[in-house]
Amino acid sequence: MSTPLILTKPEDLNTPEKRAKYTVCIIGCGQIGIIHAVLLAEAGFRVICFDSDLTIVNKIAKGKARFLAGQTETKLKDKVKARCITASSDLKQTIVESAIIVVTIPPRIDSKRKIDHSNLENICKRIGANLQIGSIVIFVRPLGMGIIDGAVKEALEDSSGFKVGKDIGLAYSPFLPFATQRIVAASDQNSLNLASTVLASISEGRLKKTGNVKAAETATLFQFQQRDVSSALTRELALFCEKAGVDYLEINEISKGFASSLPSVSALTESDAREEPYLLLADAENLNVRLRTAVAAREANEQAARQVVNFVKDALARCGKTMRRARVSVLGLCETPNVKSPPKEIAGEIAELLVAKGARIHFYDPYCSEDDLVETQFRVKKTFAEAIEGVDCVVILTAHDQFRKLNLDKLRIMMKKMSAVVDLVGVVEPDKVEKEGFVYRGLGRGVWTK
Repeated sequence: MSTPLILTKPEDLNTPEKRAKYTVCIIGCGQIGIIHAVLLAEAGFRVICFDSDLTIVNKIAKGKARFLAGQTETKLKDKVKARCITASSDLKQTIVESAIIVVTIPPRIDSKRKIDHSNLENICKRIGANLQIGSIVIFVRPLGMGIIDGAVKEALEDSSGFKVGKDIGLAYSPFLPFATQRIVAASDQNSLNLASTVLASISEGRLKKTGNVKAAETATLFQFQQRDVSSALTRELALFCEKAGVDYLEINEISKGFASSLPSVSALTESDAREEPYLLLADAENLNVRLRTAVAAREANEQAARQVVNFVKDALARCGKTMRRARVSVLGLCETPNVKSPPKEIAGEIAELLVAKGARIHFYDPYCSEDDLVETQFRVKKTFAEAIEGVDCVVILTAHDQFRKLNLDKLRIMMKKMSAVVDLVGVVEPDKVEKEGFVYRGLGRGVWTK
């Protein structure tokens, strides 16, 4: 390259042909990494996907990735076939060949909900040791407050010998699937200009630029915290509905005309803000600030899986059965209805709690194959018939259309005598379920009669 990338002007990257001169390295090949790989390849960049897991690398080399569906899956295959996207487990060579490094690795959160950034510091040192002058590193996952201009910048500069803003670029642009625009932040103008130019090619120009990285980090944490608090409030209101004998779904429908509508009942099982709130809570602890509402929201949402288990236990008891050796089938794993997507985090928590109570549990999801779930702990049935045959209770966890159209008569015949339906996403009607002889329980649906 005649001019280092960090010093290029927007017009030097304004067409796919000009972008084709540059290689992007994606570090971390989960769903967010693959989405960026496909988008950047479509924009014209050459893309190398790095992952330390050879199984993942081999899958990407064949145009496959877990939990991708529809157009994204097709585009990945096309770009791999065209050699626009390749995969590697050699980080050194990948960094040497790349001018743009996109890091999608989140910080670790241990079993005690403490934040550990050591994995990020280590990867930054490995990146820096092989970084080429003029390159830029862009982080696209929430990391916590002060991390980019603190530990990340220090690790990159110390290991590379380069200075951020002068020799190399460093930027922060968290990918938030629920947001309508994308933040791009960098503490120096060169990095901000270059990161904005790169990301504008995949964001249709919907960028919010700022030179205050700490403010951008904090704004991201606040977005997740707001969703966590909203989910906790929804959970409490749903519990109120259960006790009061009213239906949250009906109230939700009535509320749609208000300025601020209530979240749908399915939001109670979503997991897009299960880890990120701990980043803000950790920062608050370091500042000796007590975020009472945020702490209460996280504590309330941590009880979600236990609430589901209590539903199952109560429903089975009403059937004259105990949890011990009860056969429970969970219908739905995907985060998003009717498409292949990662499993809901709450699914694993529910499974662990039910097994601890002595239940035998398996899952079924029409959009997840055995290959998708081979690296998880889930026991999966191949067909719906296998999933419901001889079980004592079904738990509906994802609002797939297939589950909205359940044949209750067939369900009653195939399940054990005196069985239960626990609906966590509001896809079946309580009165119809009970009319078929099932015991019904559902989040926020305090209208069951037995």
